[in-house]
Amino acid sequence: MSMDKMHGLVAPILTPFNNDSSIAMDLFAAHAGHMLDQGCVAIAPFGTTGEALSVGIDERIEAIRGLIDNGIDPAAMIPGTGLSNIADTARLSRACLDMGCAAVMTLPPFYYKAVSEDALYRYFQQLLATIGTDARIVLYHIPPIAIVGIPPSLTARLRADFPEQIVGIKDSSGDWENTQQLLDIDGLPVFPGSELPLLDALALGAPGCVSATANINASAIARIIQLYAQGDKDGARALHEPATNLRLVIQESGPIPAQKRLLAIASGDERWGNVRPPLTAMLEDAGRELAGTLKRDFAFEVSVR
Repeated sequence: MSMDKMHGLVAPILTPFNNDSSIAMDLFAAHAGHMLDQGCVAIAPFGTTGEALSVGIDERIEAIRGLIDNGIDPAAMIPGTGLSNIADTARLSRACLDMGCAAVMTLPPFYYKAVSEDALYRYFQQLLATIGTDARIVLYHIPPIAIVGIPPSLTARLRADFPEQIVGIKDSSGDWENTQQLLDIDGLPVFPGSELPLLDALALGAPGCVSATANINASAIARIIQLYAQGDKDGARALHEPATNLRLVIQESGPIPAQKRLLAIASGDERWGNVRPPLTAMLEDAGRELAGTLKRDFAFEVSVR
């Protein structure tokens, strides 16, 4: 599926690990399929929520191939490929595109801080040249974590100069003014990095969102987007408030360890609770307390395949 036709929820899926810290491919493939069954238009393996920077290049390539071998359509995948240098980012991006992925989601070079916009432009210019003319990049703007960002002025410049290769942006800035400026860029698909500003973004032409809490609440978030597209704005608003309130609870709990623990409790498979260093797993008691809060306050229970 091309990015200009991708309207809906994209799930940046969690990466499950076995007790020896290897990727648990059985859980990974089942979870990816469950996200698509729950109404997601695509999945984004190895984003921030997927602990991408704790997973090696070869591991990521092998895992994407494993998802495909387990029946996940690569055209419904936008893997995270952003690393701190052109050679590694291009190698990983090229491998994903060669496997048929719809696009790749790429961070700016994030190690050196206080670099100029022109320097970032040259980075992406060289990255695109290295990947090849069929590169399809969704820019990933997440300054709260990466520190280095991709401002709207740079985004507009890259889109204008490489319209076939810069195919979208995920805006995880948490800054609505920034999202508004991105949505002014003609023809650029802009996906807010959460459901919090979703209704306002949809009103300005956003195709959907990329939300970490899709991992446990995909069906509700996908339904909001569907109802809005059908013209039922009241129905979308009615679902939006509980979805955003649930997200805020998860954010406060630490979204990666918390959602993994909730999946471990719901599935009965303790492997779901595992994280890689430097993250710390949520303890089972804390997870059961969180599950109880979600059930009490939102009548919400996690579903698994």
